[in-house]
Amino acid sequence: MKFAQFAVPAVAALIVLAGGVASPARADGAQDIGSKVPDAKAIKEGLFPEDACKELEANGFKCMGFKPAIRYSLPASSFQLGSAEVPPVLKKQLDVFAEVLKSKKGSGSVVKIEGHADASGSAEANLVLSQKRADAVKSYLVDQGVDPALLASVGVGTKDLKNAANPFSGENRRVEIGRQN
Repeated sequence: MKFAQFAVPAVAALIVLAGGVASPARADGAQDIGSKVPDAKAIKEGLFPEDACKELEANGFKCMGFKPAIRYSLPASSFQLGSAEVPPVLKKQLDVFAEVLKSKKGSGSVVKIEGHADASGSAEANLVLSQKRADAVKSYLVDQGVDPALLASVGVGTKDLKNAANPFSGENRRVEIGRQN
């Protein structure tokens, strides 16, 4: 029954290598979380897919590659107009990211927190506001015990609108979390 012993871990590893958990991905590759609280295992597999290869190799299997890390967009319309205050629904989601990221202390990995704004203000004001949003999320994660060296925050203003058809849409006011390239 050696096959049965390895079948479940091998299938799980193949799912991870094939892209992890299924959820809506945008054309730019970011995965929308919306207002749901994500699963820590799915976040870990999405941000750090190479860990599955390390686990396979530790169990004597050969890793033939893995999908690139996922970038998460959270959540649509999370920030109030002109505000960098982290809302309660976002804090619940960030708690899951903090749980995952605390285990990566000293790993040398860098996770980028990207702040975004809608087109309501001037380009300069939106750039500043988006940086404040990214910094507020980084600060929240650090307060939850995440190593600050693991996090890089950057504001992009209105450069990458989620809803380009409506640049003033609340869904453009967001943060995205992913691995630094």
